[in-house]
Amino acid sequence: MPRTVIAGIDGSAESRAAALWAAREAGLRGLPLRVLHVWQPWTHTAVYASLSAVVAPPATGSDESRAERLLRETEDEVRARHPRLDLSLERVPGDPAEVLGAAADDAEVLVLGSRALSAVSGFLTGSVSMSVLAHARRPVVLVRPQEAGDSAPAAAGNSAGQDGDVVLGLDLTGPCDPLVEYAVNAAGVREAALRVVHTWTPPPVFGYDPAAVDPQHIVALGHREQDALEEALRPWRAKYPQVRIESRCVADRPAARLVEAAEGAGLLVVGRRIRGPGGLVHIGPVTHAVLHHARTPVAVVPHA
Repeated sequence: MPRTVIAGIDGSAESRAAALWAAREAGLRGLPLRVLHVWQPWTHTAVYASLSAVVAPPATGSDESRAERLLRETEDEVRARHPRLDLSLERVPGDPAEVLGAAADDAEVLVLGSRALSAVSGFLTGSVSMSVLAHARRPVVLVRPQEAGDSAPAAAGNSAGQDGDVVLGLDLTGPCDPLVEYAVNAAGVREAALRVVHTWTPPPVFGYDPAAVDPQHIVALGHREQDALEEALRPWRAKYPQVRIESRCVADRPAARLVEAAEGAGLLVVGRRIRGPGGLVHIGPVTHAVLHHARTPVAVVPHA
């Protein structure tokens, strides 16, 4: 059974931007789009636990009318831009984090909206979105509007929000095939280049070993890391010859370099390691920092 692209909406500009981004993504991938509006029937007021959540007031009276109007307006906006898209819209009762988390596991990708912290900052992620990100077994994308109150997704290439290169932050310390595969496919459907950024840190011993002062030691380590990166990308270049895969290896802080590299890109892809049964489940520090500072849409891909 083919997967779908799923977007969460709550009536905010952030969620409208997410819906439009998701619609374009579904069109690029040739997949249906499912739009979800989650409401909590046990509450008496709207609970906006997260600006990237899909939370609505209880479905009674005018609240129910507003929810139906939201779905109709979203449908009209999406169909105006993507008239041939296979589109379905649902209003689902339940806890937003639980509903979205379950939906994410069946999705090709789950798309959520997120508010910009400021004109020079990135995403404000709330409790619902962070919970979904930490537990989802499928990719989750956070999208923010170009401007406050605007429903168009932030984008480098155009208002659709998907144009521009795809940037991948790659850590070589463990298996990462699902992460690379998602990034390569994302670049492929966009007919864009994939720019892979790998950052590394010299071992602490180099700060205490007088011999390590020789710059050639750092140069040699850099060449070793670059060779490892090229080896990791070699099978992907062979498997996807139509995608131009570029690589960059730098000794620096990972989050800062990824945010910098993503300026002008259409999508930034980062990973989140899945912990085993009984293990801790959380978002790593690099991904967490990227989510708060990147201005382009960010895809978080879980992998072993």
